[in-house]
Amino acid sequence: MKNAHSSPLFDVIVVGMGPAGSSAAYELSRAGLLVLGLDKQQHPRYKVCGGGLSARIEQFLPPDFKSVVEEEVTRLQFTYSPDESYFINSGKPFFYMVMRSRFDQWLLNKAQIVGAEVHEDEPVTQLISLPDRVEVTTSKGRYFGRFVVGADGALSVVAQQLFPGRRLRKVPALESEIRFDEARQSVVNHRTASDGDSKMTVISLNAAKKGYGWIFPKRNGLSVGVGEFVRGETRPKRSFQQFVREDPDLSKFTVPQPIGHPIPICHGFPNGNGSRWNGGLVHHRAVLVGDAGNLVDPLLGEGILYAVRSGQLAAASIASCLGKTRTPLEQYETAVIREFGPEFRIASRMNTVIYGLPRSCHRWLGRTFPGPYQRLLHRYCAMLQGQETYQTLWGRIIKRLKGPFSSSIMRPSIPS
Repeated sequence: MKNAHSSPLFDVIVVGMGPAGSSAAYELSRAGLLVLGLDKQQHPRYKVCGGGLSARIEQFLPPDFKSVVEEEVTRLQFTYSPDESYFINSGKPFFYMVMRSRFDQWLLNKAQIVGAEVHEDEPVTQLISLPDRVEVTTSKGRYFGRFVVGADGALSVVAQQLFPGRRLRKVPALESEIRFDEARQSVVNHRTASDGDSKMTVISLNAAKKGYGWIFPKRNGLSVGVGEFVRGETRPKRSFQQFVREDPDLSKFTVPQPIGHPIPICHGFPNGNGSRWNGGLVHHRAVLVGDAGNLVDPLLGEGILYAVRSGQLAAASIASCLGKTRTPLEQYETAVIREFGPEFRIASRMNTVIYGLPRSCHRWLGRTFPGPYQRLLHRYCAMLQGQETYQTLWGRIIKRLKGPFSSSIMRPSIPS
């Protein structure tokens, strides 16, 4: 174990080297700061994850991220009843599918190349906030940093120890992966193959009681999952079992037992009464990014894009604090509210409407009003590609609502 007095003072210690932590470490190291990254596991690490990157992420990653992309998805199937679906095709990708082991390793390598020091297989056990630094104790040593970035996931140790009283809701999800060879892949070719080599993603609004199910194609298999996104009675295990039993292709496979994990969706917004957004993302010399900060889309459960971007925003704020400008660290939370707040607030409202409806309502809407229902799905796909936002989508919905209900549905206020 290193002697505390001989340990160097790092500018920043990043706890957790997933997409959020590695993105922050990369930007901080590029800015010339002395960065230590700590991770409790060894990379490449296996992680059961849908691994779907919406095409919007292209604006935040260098072009060579496609070197670790498993599939580019240009075809989506929306299932809203056991035997009814709607298909959407595009000449441009909706999703980039990755295996988290390769994607996370790629991001970690980027950070190391520009100078970040990374210690793997070294879990953090204690953090103490001091007046001018943060003391970080691990299973192997003790370190000091002027600032700490908490990027250690939904069950963040940084959030638990440096953000007292922070208790935010998480929603349950179950995920599994089917791995198969070419012979077995032919079983699902009719479902997952489109023009050329593009595979299809399946999004099932019929799979979960208050959420959705998904089938994401990978190079040698499928990622299968179910998430429940609304408060109240949820049954992810029963929903998952029903999904794999009733889906026409999944029922042909022996699907491995799913692994459960919490999805820390965003909730809570500034109300002008002194409340902290998302439970607060800045406390003294610590910031929270990605899943540790509950920066996950409350409608889709998408987290990787916001992990990468929040890591970048945190790095910019910390670099400013250590530089000549002496900008307050709180500018990070302000930047997150400005960039994510309007989108997450509308997504949260849409969550209540879409997932609050019984599954029978989706079947009825799809059958009775196929035109408007399908147009909404097309707009959702445009959002994945960055051509639409939650704000513009909500505006279109409000504009189309006429008659006695239009005055009762108000446009959500947007945090400044």
